[in-house]
Amino acid sequence: MSYQEKRNLVNLISAVLITTVYSVLMSQRYPQSDPYSREVFQFWGAFFLILIPVSIIARIVIYIIFHILNYIATREEDAPITDERDDLIELRAGRFSRYVFWIGVMLAMGSLVMELSPATMFIILICTGVVSEIVSEVSQIYFYRRGF
Repeated sequence: MSYQEKRNLVNLISAVLITTVYSVLMSQRYPQSDPYSREVFQFWGAFFLILIPVSIIARIVIYIIFHILNYIATREEDAPITDERDDLIELRAGRFSRYVFWIGVMLAMGSLVMELSPATMFIILICTGVVSEIVSEVSQIYFYRRGF
């Protein structure tokens, strides 16, 4: 397995793991009041604002651990240099990811049109973010395996 494939696999696992663990921990704090109350919207605002730095810090720690373990396993000190092929693979995977995210945003807005609770919209947005990242990482793994 190439370095890029291992990196994408680590990204994939970390994206799902971080979001799942954070969501489970935060779901215990969900206010049990009217779905349109101020507390519910404050909860979702705090949910997203805290998720961003938590995700960044957790990913930095995971990347450091990944590089240490990769060095121990392969004895390669530096990561491989990226070239035009890597850039094209990232661009193509990013395009697929944006399509999935755009569909998810439209579904989230559609949930409001169908008069579902605002919590449904936020949950759809969270799931869409995770699914779009999964699509991006799986696409990159596929393109590296296929040889683009």
